[in-house]
Amino acid sequence: MEKIRVGISRCLTGDKIRYDGTGKQDHYLTDTLGRSIEWCPVCPEVECGLPVPREAMQLVEESDALHLRTTHTGIDHTERMVEWSRARLDGISHEGLSGFIFKSRSPSCALGGVHIETGAGTSGRKDAGLFATAFTRRFPLIPAEDEERLRDPGFRENFLIRLFVFKRWQKFIAGKTSAQELIAFHSNHKLLILSHSTKHYTTLGRLIATAGDLRAVIHGEYISLLMEGLRLPTTSRKNTNVLLHIAGYFKKHLSADEKSELLGLIEEYRKGFLPLAVPLTLLRHYVRKYKQPYLETQFYLSPHPTELMLRNHA
Repeated sequence: MEKIRVGISRCLTGDKIRYDGTGKQDHYLTDTLGRSIEWCPVCPEVECGLPVPREAMQLVEESDALHLRTTHTGIDHTERMVEWSRARLDGISHEGLSGFIFKSRSPSCALGGVHIETGAGTSGRKDAGLFATAFTRRFPLIPAEDEERLRDPGFRENFLIRLFVFKRWQKFIAGKTSAQELIAFHSNHKLLILSHSTKHYTTLGRLIATAGDLRAVIHGEYISLLMEGLRLPTTSRKNTNVLLHIAGYFKKHLSADEKSELLGLIEEYRKGFLPLAVPLTLLRHYVRKYKQPYLETQFYLSPHPTELMLRNHA
């Protein structure tokens, strides 16, 4: 797959454009994920016309609305940010982004966790930055995360699975959209969906049964349900269920010792003694050896580039 276009808060690439004139380069993003991703940097504060360096800003709640204000002089930049965001998002809608990584704790970029101030001081409430809020409202299906949460292996795995699935969906929509093509798209993702949510696995299966009707509502409902299901975290129990399901395809091929080894690895994974990559590696070997057509197309076995080594930690 060609590199995926992903938006990113510009300071995370190392550009020294933060309020204090520094950058916040995240080397995992630039050096590791950058092998598979084409970054599209965005800095709301600089692009809306604020200088570098500049006075730090905060979110202030007033009359049930959030305002973006400088911390000492109290200058209100809310209108400036809102107008710029509206125009910038119009442009982003044509850039083919498949995801976005935001800067945590930023009053403009954070997806959440920004302390909200009031006239009496910190309110104890937290919210998202103004640009991040506008982005997720405009593009609710595009996978979005912040760099701090991506340091957690579970959040990182989940985000990247959604990212690569959404990119495949974009390619599907841009090409053939016949009923058979939609059925094939769904079929290739069935085990991946099952590893996140049995409910969505069932619901999407029923929806696909109506795929002969190619109204846009079918596609819209399908991708909404798909991304909703994939946002749910996978667990060792869910993965074990899928691994055993895959193992069942080889019951007529494997010797007693091979079956024992495979089931033993799956059990060791279930108990937390092995990463998911270990039983998956053996299953991929059997898929190649015994040429199982259905399993050969399953993105569950290879949901993202191997060099990211995500499932070594899962």
